[in-house]
Amino acid sequence: MTTFNVSSLDLSKEFPRSPRATLAGYVIAARTLDKCRAVIAGTAGEYHFDCPLDQLFFTFAGISAEDFKAIVATDVDDATLTEWIKANGIDHTQEVLVQWNNDLRTKRISEMPVELQVYLEGYIAEFIPSEKIVYTWFDVYDIEEQRL
Repeated sequence: MTTFNVSSLDLSKEFPRSPRATLAGYVIAARTLDKCRAVIAGTAGEYHFDCPLDQLFFTFAGISAEDFKAIVATDVDDATLTEWIKANGIDHTQEVLVQWNNDLRTKRISEMPVELQVYLEGYIAEFIPSEKIVYTWFDVYDIEEQRL
């Protein structure tokens, strides 16, 4: 098992960062990094790296999950990974990046593909306390992981 010197989390005991947290200017990226480090370290618990959420980031950034995992496996810190993403990903304008981030930050479940709406309908009923109100997709993560 690989041991990281840079903030490798044991995701069976703690949560990855919120999907709202940014890395290299991208929402989702910091969370993706936390899950990747945990997978490499063997401490991912029930979390999955390269899941559909992570794939949104990879597709928009123009990098592959395999390349991302390979650089993370070298034990880079967040700042070094930020530079790697900027050097290897798509050079989005600030306007395009902000628009993409804000679209995801405010994405309502009713704006998602119907298959995901159906999945989340059951997931929310099972895992989100009934007194909590889900306004956006990211709320599901933040409520379940006790940030909201």
